[in-house]
Amino acid sequence: MVPDLNGKVTVAASIQRAFDVFTASFGTWWPSDYHIGNADIAAAIIEPKVGGRWFERGVDGSECDWGKVLEWEPPHRLVVTWQINGEWKYDPDPEHASEIEVRFTADGPAQTIVELEHRHLDRLVLGQAIHDGINGGGGWGALLEVFATAATKEAS
Repeated sequence: MVPDLNGKVTVAASIQRAFDVFTASFGTWWPSDYHIGNADIAAAIIEPKVGGRWFERGVDGSECDWGKVLEWEPPHRLVVTWQINGEWKYDPDPEHASEIEVRFTADGPAQTIVELEHRHLDRLVLGQAIHDGINGGGGWGALLEVFATAATKEAS
């Protein structure tokens, strides 16, 4: 059994702003080094609907899927599949997908608690390698800090 990965951050922004920056502005805060396509990343995109794609677009126009949107509940919750295997390649088989759930909880009018749970890593081909790679790179907590900085800038 591969353990879940978690992250949590408090963002100095309203719940709506936090959700919007996390989703609609995903590509503005996601690190450009974190991509699996052959080309350098030009954009990282979450389509705003159940069944939508979560993917990257390369500078050459190519696209590389990362997963699908399973739950879309603005501004409180987002669940996407992670279909990237332990070789850092897209795996189209939904049976091999882990899930990332992101919950947004208002903590006053201008502050939001964002919690992320990456679960079912044991479904991934070489899921332990993904676990170790994410944890070794600072984990979801470090990425959420990058997100919080972006959301705070957009809120001011």
